[in-house]
Amino acid sequence: MSACVGDLGKDLQIAPSTVSHHIKELHRAGLITTERCGQSIRCRVEPEVLKKLGDFFKSGSSVENSVEKTETE
Repeated sequence: MSACVGDLGKDLQIAPSTVSHHIKELHRAGLITTERCGQSIRCRVEPEVLKKLGDFFKSGSSVENSVEKTETE
């Protein structure tokens, strides 16, 4: 599934600059890919990355637990 960045803000009633900022951060985190199509930019969710992220949260893991384990080792 993919969508144009400009269309995302319209449906959510969010300013284009806000959408652009969040898209940039999602892209930096590797959760989405972006592709320029003429004057538009299309975003696509990275399903494997989202699955791994979901598995991480389902397992009850947390950054705090990881830090505690490192400090006690």
